[in-house]
Amino acid sequence: MELKLELKTEALRLGFNLVGVTSADPPKTFPAYVRWLEQDRHGTMHYLEVERAVERRANPSNILPEVRSLIVVGMRYSNSKALSMAASDNLTGRVASYAWGKDYHDLIQSRLNLLVEFLNNRSHQSVASKVYTDTGPILERDFAVRAGLGWQGKNTCLIEPGSGSYYLLGEILTSLALEPDDPYPSDRCGTCRRCIEACPTECILADRTIDARRCISYLTIENKGVIPLELRPKLGNWVFGCDICQQVCPWNQRFASPAGDPRFASRLDLAGPGLLAALRLSQDEFSQQFGKQVSGFPSPLKRARRRGFLRNVAVALGNIHDPAAIPALAQALSGEAEPLVRSHAAWALGQIGGATAHAALLQALSREQDPLALSEIKRALESLSPVE
Repeated sequence: MELKLELKTEALRLGFNLVGVTSADPPKTFPAYVRWLEQDRHGTMHYLEVERAVERRANPSNILPEVRSLIVVGMRYSNSKALSMAASDNLTGRVASYAWGKDYHDLIQSRLNLLVEFLNNRSHQSVASKVYTDTGPILERDFAVRAGLGWQGKNTCLIEPGSGSYYLLGEILTSLALEPDDPYPSDRCGTCRRCIEACPTECILADRTIDARRCISYLTIENKGVIPLELRPKLGNWVFGCDICQQVCPWNQRFASPAGDPRFASRLDLAGPGLLAALRLSQDEFSQQFGKQVSGFPSPLKRARRRGFLRNVAVALGNIHDPAAIPALAQALSGEAEPLVRSHAAWALGQIGGATAHAALLQALSREQDPLALSEIKRALESLSPVE
C-alpha cells in the first residue's frame, strides 16, 4: 500500500491529473471490440485487425507475460473554453483541442518512463514493464474504468465527473503486484443523448462504439485517401480531428477546466489555422511548422501528412462557401503536385460556385491527367452553370 501511495504522489508531481491501479485481468469489453472489427467499423485502420494485435488486446499477459498490475494515468488538455475564436474570421479552420500543442505521445510517454524509473528505484527489485499511450494494443478506457478514473460515456470518452473528459490516457504494465483501486461504480450518462444527436456524421452508435468510417477525426487524420462525397459537407471547417461530442457533453459544460497541461496549449495558433495560408504550404513549410523543428517536439498535425491536411483544408473552404477562397483553390487545382489535394480543391470550387470558379475548373479540365482529379473536376462542372 505504501508503494502505491508513493506512486500516486509521484504521478501527480510529474503532471498527471488522474492515476489509478487495476489488475491485469482481461478487459471485459474485448468481445465488443471483436464485433466492432467484424463489422468493419475500423475503416482502413487495418493494423487493428492483425491477429497479433487482436491477441494482445485480449489479455495484457499477451503483451507482458510477467504483468500483475496496470497503472492508468490521465493528463488533462486545454479545450474550447480556453479560446474564443473570432466568428468574423470566415476563412479559419478548426483543430481538435488536444492537438493545439506538442504531440502528446512524446510528452506522456516521457513522463511514464520517469514513473517507471521511480518504481524501479522504490521497489528495490527487478521490475518488468511496458509503457503505452493511445497507440498501444490496449483497450485503455476499459482499464481506466476498472482503475476508478471515471466511466466510459456514450461518446466513448472516459468521463471523470469532477472535470469532464478532456483527458489523454497512458498505461504502465508492470510485474509489481499493486493493490487494485475500486472500479468506477456507475454510468452517469443517464438518458442524455446530446453527443449522439450533435454528431454531424451520426458516427456514435448505441453500443458505445464509434463507426470510424463516418467519424470526422478518422476522416481527417487516419483516412489517407478520398473523403466520401456524402460526408464532406458534414465536416464543416474541421481540418484535424473534432471536439463536437465533447463540447456538447453536460459534464464538460459544467465541470471541465479550460486549462490543461501548458505544454498541450503552447501553440494556440493551431486552434484556428488560416485556411488560405495552409493551402499554400509546401512540404518543407509543412515539415517546419508541424515537425520537430518546433520546440523540439512535433505537432500532432503531422499525422495527417501534408497531402491529407491540405485535402482537409480544401474541404473546409468548400464548406465555408466564401468566394474569397477561389483564387487559392484555383491555384491548388493548377499547381499542386498531389492529385488528392487537386481533387478536393475541385470539389470545393464546385461548392462555392460562380463564374470564376467555373472558369478555373474548365481550364483545369483541359490539362488534368489524373483520373481521380479529372473525375472531381467533371463532377464539379456538372453541378455549376457557366453563367452563375
